[in-house]
Amino acid sequence: MNFTKDFLKKTVRVAQEIDAADVEKMVAILAEVRSNGGRVFFVGSGGGAGHASHATCDFRKLGGFDAICPTDNVSELTARINDEGWETSIAENLKVSRISANDAVFVFSVGGGSDEKNISRNLVNAVKVAREVGAKILGVVGRDGGYTAANADACLVVPTVDVALVTPLTEAYQAVIWHLLVSHPSLSKNTAKWESTQ
Repeated sequence: MNFTKDFLKKTVRVAQEIDAADVEKMVAILAEVRSNGGRVFFVGSGGGAGHASHATCDFRKLGGFDAICPTDNVSELTARINDEGWETSIAENLKVSRISANDAVFVFSVGGGSDEKNISRNLVNAVKVAREVGAKILGVVGRDGGYTAANADACLVVPTVDVALVTPLTEAYQAVIWHLLVSHPSLSKNTAKWESTQ
């Protein structure tokens, strides 16, 4: 009981400490990408890959975005990992998709990746490819934000309220933030099913 109450209190605290200006910056960039006919590539590993898949669905269906999740193509992903390696699996997908300055890469990651520590190099390399072509880089990350936050045009670093809960709270708020974005009046194009029945 005590753990449950404490977890929920910390969940509330994260919400109170999030900088709304960081979210609004993402809204402005995403609106610009859509109006310019650009695409949004949602990327992540583990839980982040699950979020990327779900966000792709919502941004396409509710936001009218041309959104893509490279890790959804399991055949291509595993062929690239097998033949070329994990570190370049997403970056090479972006290259084949001819990512351009009109597009954006949106990262979901707990640590944001690190070149120096050799962590989440697949995401680091995806950000590098995006940066090389002038694509926008966005992210919802935890800890200090890592490589993603250091190179992003807009990035929300989920506040750390308990080092023992960095992963669950970061991943929980990744879902909260992308749902916020796709519900935002500046980005929402279609009403979700249950809201439309009111």
